[in-house]
Amino acid sequence: MEWREDGILLAVRRHGESAAILEVFTAGHGRHVGVVPGGASRKMAPVLQPGAQLDATWRARLSEHIGSFRVEPRASRAADVMDDRLALAGLGSVCALLSFSLPERAPYPALYARTLALLDGLGAERWAEAYLGWEVALLSEMGFGLDLERCVVTGSSEGLAYVSPRTGRAVSREGAGEYADRLLPFPPCLAGEPARELADVVAALRTTGHFLESHLAPSLGDRPLPPARARFADLLARRAQPTG
Repeated sequence: MEWREDGILLAVRRHGESAAILEVFTAGHGRHVGVVPGGASRKMAPVLQPGAQLDATWRARLSEHIGSFRVEPRASRAADVMDDRLALAGLGSVCALLSFSLPERAPYPALYARTLALLDGLGAERWAEAYLGWEVALLSEMGFGLDLERCVVTGSSEGLAYVSPRTGRAVSREGAGEYADRLLPFPPCLAGEPARELADVVAALRTTGHFLESHLAPSLGDRPLPPARARFADLLARRAQPTG
């Protein structure tokens, strides 16, 4: 068994004395795991950084085996943003959430394309908004998509201000009534509109974070959400606070 494809390196862990086990996300083969002999060496360390773009060849005698990777670097994204703490945290959150969420060997070509575009624009202006849209897409691909078109109570598309923490459906101010304080925020950027300020993105990430933690994570067993996501959200929230 053999295939070759470009992919995003999600995670690396040491295996034995000198090998490493990689998780690589590709368009055609999804999240795939394989061993890289010598992958724990000093020579390979700069190449095998989460977020790196790799030309990966996977081989195994049988399809059910873990197999081995031969990799060649295409881009080393972490090195490009080493001096940008927020971008580095965002990169870590993307890789950690994909490693956490994706079933092994299931292709998600649309999510891969969106992830590739997100990481290729790492650190750009309004990148936090692109990241927010990516989390919304991840939830949708994993079966927890938000329904933000109409109020679940009134059926109206006007005055939408909240999201139900139970169903992920939009709720208007009129429909919320006395239950408004129990609902999640719905800033317009959650539905893809431009954010007025960074605080709106932070509020929207509070909503997506609820569904990642309270809906997606429990569906995958008893593992908690990766800490990298909270680190990124907390750092972004600090950046959004007014100064002076």
